[in-house]
Amino acid sequence: MPDAFWQPPSILLAVDLVILTLRSSKLHVLLVERGIEPYKGEHALPGGFLNNVDEGILAAAQRELREEANLDASQLHLEQLGAYGDPGRDPRGRIVSVAYLAIAPGLPEPEAGADAAGASWKPVEEIDSGRLELAFDHRWILADGIERARTKLERSSLATAFCNEPFTIAELQQVYEAVWGVELDPRNFYRKVQGVPGFIIPVGAERRTTKGRPARLFRRGPQTVLHPPLQLNLVLWAGRGGLRVMIPLSLSSGNVRRDLLSAFALT
Repeated sequence: MPDAFWQPPSILLAVDLVILTLRSSKLHVLLVERGIEPYKGEHALPGGFLNNVDEGILAAAQRELREEANLDASQLHLEQLGAYGDPGRDPRGRIVSVAYLAIAPGLPEPEAGADAAGASWKPVEEIDSGRLELAFDHRWILADGIERARTKLERSSLATAFCNEPFTIAELQQVYEAVWGVELDPRNFYRKVQGVPGFIIPVGAERRTTKGRPARLFRRGPQTVLHPPLQLNLVLWAGRGGLRVMIPLSLSSGNVRRDLLSAFALT
């Protein structure tokens, strides 16, 4: 029988945002410098508490992005990434955060506001390498956001949005390599993207980018969901002898991906 004196625990609700883009052919994430305690002066994902009991969760995420970084969320497709509620994730008490993800090209420089002392784009590799620490559990939220973004590239035509038309397949490959953080086999990539109907369409022109043969030019096709999904090979180099190993990228997601990258040195 339930305890007649039981009361639900006091829990606060917050939002966090993982906003990703490419800058100088590298994957970047939007971070703010916290202007208040806890973690004052440290980097974190933009976000905060709901403003009042009548504010929707998505509306709160849009407002926080505008207030802390002066970015217009109406120009982004924010999708819910997950809920994070470990009891010790925030020293202020039991706080559950609903995280949102967006990845888009051509995002402007952020401008700090509200309780953020600064806002800027930071290379994801700085967080992955441990050179840049994030407050709270934001490193794990970011890791989940990156994995979701990689899956979106595998199953949708999102990557073409980062290419100025017309583009070469090599330029499209650079987008995948930047987001996935791996080197891809060019011949496998060329064959796989050509094998997805409606993904990219040749424009009947060529561009000379090296001393070799001119590269064919393409534009994005009508297909937004890729079927079949791109199953690509990443290139790994093992040992000092330079043994070249190719494995399917589908085997490299999640924990398997981290185990593989710790066992090989990527070039």
